[in-house]
Amino acid sequence: MKVLKFGGTSVGSAARIKHVADLICRERRNVVVLSAMSGTTNSLVEIAEYLYKGNVPGAQEVLNTLERKYESVVDELMSTDDGRRKASSAIDRVFALLRSFLSETLSEAGEKEILAQGELMSTALMQCFLEERGMRSVLLPALDYMRTLENGEPDMQHISVRLKRMLDLEPEADLFITQGYICRNDHGGIDNLKRGGSDYTASIIGAVLDVDEIQIWTDIDGMHNNDPRFVDGTRPVERLHFEEAAELAYFGAKILHPSCVLPAKLHNIPVRLLNTMQPEAAGTVIYNFAPDGSLKAVAAKDNITAIKIKSGRMLLAYGFLHKVFETFEKHRTSIDMMATSEVGVSVSIDDDSRLAAIVDDLKHFGTVIVDRNMVIICVVGDLEWQSCHFQAKVLDALSGIPVRMISYGGSNYNISVLVRKQDKIKALKALSDKLF
Repeated sequence: MKVLKFGGTSVGSAARIKHVADLICRERRNVVVLSAMSGTTNSLVEIAEYLYKGNVPGAQEVLNTLERKYESVVDELMSTDDGRRKASSAIDRVFALLRSFLSETLSEAGEKEILAQGELMSTALMQCFLEERGMRSVLLPALDYMRTLENGEPDMQHISVRLKRMLDLEPEADLFITQGYICRNDHGGIDNLKRGGSDYTASIIGAVLDVDEIQIWTDIDGMHNNDPRFVDGTRPVERLHFEEAAELAYFGAKILHPSCVLPAKLHNIPVRLLNTMQPEAAGTVIYNFAPDGSLKAVAAKDNITAIKIKSGRMLLAYGFLHKVFETFEKHRTSIDMMATSEVGVSVSIDDDSRLAAIVDDLKHFGTVIVDRNMVIICVVGDLEWQSCHFQAKVLDALSGIPVRMISYGGSNYNISVLVRKQDKIKALKALSDKLF
């Protein structure tokens, strides 16, 4: 058994849904996880925003536009009157629910219920289409088995028991269709998995069912060795260690959320990244293979702010770093990179919403210098310190580019450098030329 997850662009139109149906019907007894059709969640967020502001006509206008889109999709997708009636009925129920929120004050729970409707509609359409094609597919409502604990983490025991029971009740099924992203919280209310969304759903399902492989289908043929938007001639990386993939995802490779594959990693289940539009492409496989001593890829993370705290009092001062880190903890701001010396410490952050308050507090400890519009460039691979030459290659490639910070040694899979925004593309191209 495998888990196949398809993102919003993969099911973004009637033609795309038909194409995905062709892909998933190649094998039997797999679990298929679907995101909302592309653009749907944005529209649902907009509806909720209008309702929070008390602008019911604004919400109604967005709702009407979204409904017309789905009516068009149903007409194009279904080829029989019976199939069209079933699909229309499923979609009509969702829009009737959405309209019920127009007459009441929106709560946080109501907002989450609104946001859940995208996945419910995409899976309903897929199920109706598969039934029309004669497939014995079964719709597994995620709200019947996917649950989180009080801390927001998935309740793996509950998910395992409920999901296995649901599958056992359908021994003749060809396929199982379910929603990504949505779940119930520990109070039983409709909620969502937030980080990684549908990818996280697929990883959780794969872990509890102990599947052979988890496939993440998107609109790109795997995780590339550099950013194809800025560098010519990039290619998919054939295989990555889970740690390498997590580093790339965190530092800019948007194809995968850095933490969503954790259940797969813990259960030693390979995750394969594939392209819906090029299903024959090999893609990228992520698993716990032995390191091979090679450099794999480069990624960039934008909108970074560097903060340097200089203080003569830091020299031999016990507890100085604790006070600095306590400041960032107080303001709920995480640190990406860090470098220290006897008289100062430099850190980088990607969330500057509390920067003014952070700087104000840090001034109690020393002189504070802030550099905005920075970019973290990370080089990922098997970077055990005993290996030779890769550090020199990285620095040699960047010899003509000012580097604000360098981070190496905190991970066996990553060297990170901090450069100015205007040097980003030059750095990516230089690294690609030198390393690959």
